[in-house]
Amino acid sequence: MAVYSMTGYATAQYGGPADEAGHEQTPALGMEIRSVNSRFLDLAFKMSDELRGTEPALRELLGARLKRGKVEVRAWIEGRSEGGLRAPSPGELQRLVGLQDSIAAWHPKAAPLTVAEILQLTARQQALPSGLHDKLITLAQTVLDSFVDAREREGQRLATMLQDRLSQLRQLAREAQPLIPELVAQQRQRFIDRWNEALGAGNAGGTPALSADAVQERALAEATAFAIRIDVAEELTRLDSHLAEIERLIRKGGDVGKRLDFLIQELHREANTLGSKSSSLELTRISVDMKVLIEQMREQVQNLE
Repeated sequence: MAVYSMTGYATAQYGGPADEAGHEQTPALGMEIRSVNSRFLDLAFKMSDELRGTEPALRELLGARLKRGKVEVRAWIEGRSEGGLRAPSPGELQRLVGLQDSIAAWHPKAAPLTVAEILQLTARQQALPSGLHDKLITLAQTVLDSFVDAREREGQRLATMLQDRLSQLRQLAREAQPLIPELVAQQRQRFIDRWNEALGAGNAGGTPALSADAVQERALAEATAFAIRIDVAEELTRLDSHLAEIERLIRKGGDVGKRLDFLIQELHREANTLGSKSSSLELTRISVDMKVLIEQMREQVQNLE
């Protein structure tokens, strides 16, 4: 199953057939669907009053195909404004002017027609053809198919980017793995050297000397405590587990955005702990590089459905 982005756009028109005189018998319809990120599915419809009757069917149609996103649907009848008023034809305007002149001849004090009154009168004169709502639903299915395809293409690009960041994080984890034993060995040797220096100073001053075994034991104890403080094996294990789960969800596809967002937070937590336990510049660099990659992933995961 594919991974889908919450960002997408699609539009289409349906043009009605024309009669012999070139006039459309069925009004041309237009529709566009666009969406941006949202925690839930948020549908908003902008259409003329004449088309409002189709909103429940459109809402059901979109709800069956989309899971998340702030989705805006615009539908219109060509030649009509979004308020439901169409542009009157020259013939209609001519007839209204003729009627107004006739009335003015009998009633000179009659007020002339306003633009709003003309638009209302011409809108009432043309009823919507039967079957227009069915045509709008058919058009919506066409636009929705294109819209879902657009979200799938964007989702695939995001999935490719996430896979690349996963690969880089795994490489950083591999670089961090051998650093801890090396640091522990170095620190143990420093403890031994320090205790040997203390032992030599004590012998030179005539104070009771510590045995070599006591120095070794004390140095090992100090090194063990140090190793416990800086051990990041648990963090690296959890990090690897989270990376594997993210990879599995991307391959699975579907509405995985919320689960991926949670896993990204867990990745960030492990990278932070890795940095807080750092005892070398190299481990600090790895932690910082990890957090940069994780933040890039967070931004893109928030676009996924």
